[in-house]
Amino acid sequence: MSYLAARRQEEKERRRGDILDAAEVVAGRAGVDGLAMEEVAREARLSRALLYVYFRDKADLTAAVCERALAELHQRFVAATHTVPSGADKVLAIGRAYVAFARELPVKFEFLARLEARDTSPAPPDGNLRACLAAGNRVHDVMLTALEAGLADGSVSRAVGEPNTVCMSLWALMHGVLQIANLKGGVLASRGVSAEALVDQALRLATVSLAKC
Repeated sequence: MSYLAARRQEEKERRRGDILDAAEVVAGRAGVDGLAMEEVAREARLSRALLYVYFRDKADLTAAVCERALAELHQRFVAATHTVPSGADKVLAIGRAYVAFARELPVKFEFLARLEARDTSPAPPDGNLRACLAAGNRVHDVMLTALEAGLADGSVSRAVGEPNTVCMSLWALMHGVLQIANLKGGVLASRGVSAEALVDQALRLATVSLAKC
């Protein structure tokens, strides 16, 4: 690749990153459901026409934001598993990393929540959606590897079930709990339960269930 071509590619990647940053800023103000392409273009300081050169529509842009969020989540999961010895501890560390991600990066978590609420199965994914789903698979594989390590070292009971299904169940549990913690704080408070206590209890239940099945 020539120097000029490399500079053009760098500029293209930089502008794409700027657009994704702008989408997160706009979503932080208006919510993911309120995200508007016109507002993203304005925040990124470029024309709507140029925005559509990079992303064909809002769904395409949202998938790209989610892909980047999943890449960061993957890094956090990998880092979390490197600091603990047993497979069960790795699974717990991943759960805590997911909680930290949701708390520290609520806009990115909201983007992922909206993606997970969509049915992406009717047609084969393409473009940014395909890349996004592949990134999600890589995140899942970190969890699966940790669980399989626990089965191998005995820290996770072999009676727990089929590993891939267990991983999906743990994800569903923690994602649902985090959604409730984020959206139902008033209901929890009325019953004397804090959002933090709910999340911590879910992590403990998951950990105990893996060892005691």
